[in-house]
Amino acid sequence: MLKINSVKVHPLRTRLDNPFAFSQGWVSSRSATLVEIHTNDGIVGWGEAFCQGLEVPEISATITKECFAEMVIGENPLDTERLWFAMYNRSRDFGRKGSVMAAISAIDMALWDIAGKVYGKPIWQLLGGAFRHEVEPYATGFYRLKGQNEASRLVEEAHMHRERGFRHMKVKVGFGIEDDIMVMDAIHAAMEGSGVTLMADANHAYGRAEAVYLGDAMADLKLRWFEEPVAPEDLDSYAFLRGRLPMAIAGGENEHGLYGFNTLLRAGAMDIVQPDVGSCGGITAMRHIMALAQASGIEINPHVWGSAVAQAASLQVIAALPHAHHSLFARQPILEYDQSSHPFRDDLTTRPMEMNDRKVAIPDAPGLGIEIRRDTIEAYRV
Repeated sequence: MLKINSVKVHPLRTRLDNPFAFSQGWVSSRSATLVEIHTNDGIVGWGEAFCQGLEVPEISATITKECFAEMVIGENPLDTERLWFAMYNRSRDFGRKGSVMAAISAIDMALWDIAGKVYGKPIWQLLGGAFRHEVEPYATGFYRLKGQNEASRLVEEAHMHRERGFRHMKVKVGFGIEDDIMVMDAIHAAMEGSGVTLMADANHAYGRAEAVYLGDAMADLKLRWFEEPVAPEDLDSYAFLRGRLPMAIAGGENEHGLYGFNTLLRAGAMDIVQPDVGSCGGITAMRHIMALAQASGIEINPHVWGSAVAQAASLQVIAALPHAHHSLFARQPILEYDQSSHPFRDDLTTRPMEMNDRKVAIPDAPGLGIEIRRDTIEAYRV
């Protein structure tokens, strides 16, 4: 019988030559926590725990090793659902959110990678088939190098993304209402008539009143969504903003698991939910969340900010993501493609993710569809 022989954890980190800021602080390094699972048949699966916000990779690495590694060794890696609930139930009293769920995500992702390799199929096939085989990416960027008064530089960045072929761009806000308005107005004016759609992401920088003020100021910009305007715990304010503002309200990268998203969706808090496969509980949890959102008529557009492993897992999920509202010309999900500095992301696999003719192809090789470069792991290991 197929069994898990070992679980290895690889925390990676590198310092940035030029730190950048989002609303919650300065990013001075990029990191990832990779999980490598071996079976008795010699099959290797890879997963990643998303280092959220300013989290260091050692946190989820320690949780993975101390809480979950031993409990899955000797188990059948194809028992993804059973093992997910075993890990969740074991950690329920001290987990359910944050780094514990990220650790579960990494192991679960690796199990699905193994399953795909066992059956010789991409994960999207195991999830029930692909609704799409390519996806249009959007540029996440517009981080700050000084903090405020950078509108002219950010306009130049928008032109650069447009020249590379991006038609959707997510702008980081949350640096003070007036500065945010100046930046969004400047970028919108520069992109007007070019076919570019903008999104704004505050990374939960504001309270309800400030979010209303900023949302009203952006009402004429035709945003695809306004992301994380308020704290993730404040579902009442999310629901209020959803009814008060003209643009779609998005969030969910800081929510986790079947039960967390059930609460979020029952609150009527968001128009678009954005689970991250590296922290929400992995691909198994994504299946749960997809079903909940579908039953609620809510669009899913996954959050992606990890390394090449998380990117690959996100592509598999997006392939299998049904439309929230079926129609002949239903709006397709778009892939978050982080444009900030990440020294080892593209070097982590033998074939980095690429955009061609404004699209990213979804791999059809078994499992995640990637091959890991161990030399990169050794170069950036903590």
